Amino acid sequence: MLATAKSILRLSPLHSLPPFSSPSSPPLLAPFSLLSLKTLFSLLSTTTAAAATAKDDYFAAVHHISNIVRRDIYLERTLNKLNISITNDLVYRVLRSCSRDGIQSFRFFNWAKSQNLSSSYSPTAIEYEELVKTLAKTRHWETMWKVLHQLVKESSLSFSTEVIEFVIREYGRNRLVDEAVRVFNSCGKVFKCEQTVGVYNSLLFALCEVKNFQGAYALVRRMIRKGVKPDKETYSLLVNAWCKAGKRREAQQFLVEMSRRGFNPPVRGRDLLIEGLLNAGYIESAKGMVSKMAKEGFLPDIRTFNSLLEAICKSGEVEFCIDLYNDVCRLGLCPDIETYKIMIPIAAKLGKMDEAFRLLHCSVEEGHRPFPSLYAPILKALCRAGRFDDAFSFFSDMKVRGHPPNRPVYTTLIRMCARGGRFVEAANYLVEMTEMNLLPLSRSFDMVTDGLKNCGKHDLARRIEQLESDSSDMPLKMYGRRSGFAANVASDVIVMSL
Repeated sequence: MLATAKSILRLSPLHSLPPFSSPSSPPLLAPFSLLSLKTLFSLLSTTTAAAATAKDDYFAAVHHISNIVRRDIYLERTLNKLNISITNDLVYRVLRSCSRDGIQSFRFFNWAKSQNLSSSYSPTAIEYEELVKTLAKTRHWETMWKVLHQLVKESSLSFSTEVIEFVIREYGRNRLVDEAVRVFNSCGKVFKCEQTVGVYNSLLFALCEVKNFQGAYALVRRMIRKGVKPDKETYSLLVNAWCKAGKRREAQQFLVEMSRRGFNPPVRGRDLLIEGLLNAGYIESAKGMVSKMAKEGFLPDIRTFNSLLEAICKSGEVEFCIDLYNDVCRLGLCPDIETYKIMIPIAAKLGKMDEAFRLLHCSVEEGHRPFPSLYAPILKALCRAGRFDDAFSFFSDMKVRGHPPNRPVYTTLIRMCARGGRFVEAANYLVEMTEMNLLPLSRSFDMVTDGLKNCGKHDLARRIEQLESDSSDMPLKMYGRRSGFAANVASDVIVMSL
């Protein structure tokens, strides 16, 4: 096993494949001109297979090293026994794979750096930053600071403010606000980086986590004094925190004051308040606010409205959801594809098929090609209502006008047909699935064959059983080669359905 690991671990993406010569170079023109097309295609397929194998072996090596780092107590000794070709990509992938093991990742990183005598590996800022994130996530603060100071000493490496933002937010999640402020104040002196809007937002997040709203508001005022313009996240963080604490009035006053100072948020203040109420779980307050806006003739942002629709649907008030949708559409709200993804399943579930078809027709008129998750709820609702002929006609129409049906759509349709006693049609869709290279579930075969036998169609049941046996013996990619058998079964199914 060790010998196998050694042979695998020698692979590296830098020298996994030989260089590919240009087809226009003179030395290769003569040999390639003598090759037949068959030989050329054979060579190309062999090269592609070799590339795929080398890539698979490389990632297998990364996985093997990651397991050693995570589980081996004496990981340095074990790694020394392996003939590993260390590269920056290999170290980065192992660190990312071991993101839940802080100290083990730190030991592996130090081991990789110590191998510079036997390899040309020199860590870059990417590996340093990944290690810092891992140590912060696993709350190894002291070790994290050591790595940060090492990174600062490497003058040739460029430092990213994204790491500072990540560290500040991790301190905030663990309610260590003083440490978060320390990192924030160290940006210029220690880390030699600017206090960007992202860094300010990270500290704002940390202050809001401990409900220090006074400090958060003071930080926003400091942003303005320093010439840093607040973005949408700045407003959302503070408004969401105030709404979560039940301080809706303070959130409104904050938005009014910022507007008076000339700093209007990228989205409207009312939309920020609605999103804050939804994130805090105050669905009734958000509903009331949107209803009041609709009565006054104002429209919410479409993204905010979609969030409200989704929250109302999860609470079970689907009737209110449809009424609210109709109200805002009368005022001129233009729904997007996300709105239709929410509304069509709701209308279909309530049995309002006319409304569901109207919404689907509107989406098609707006240029959206129906995809399976959009028309599947209508298909299911028609079958539940016993309108199988309408369902079959609608499904045929969607196969032409919409995106091709996927495996879940066929599985649902077969199950609904079986429940409604339409076993011949279910057999038809089983065959159709195989012709589209979609592998049916075994329980779908069992359901259809049992139903056909109970209906007295034993010959057709045997053919479906043969189709199941044939599909289980051959891989999914080979379905196209069985089109002859599938066509024979399909013709028999159609004849028997007549």
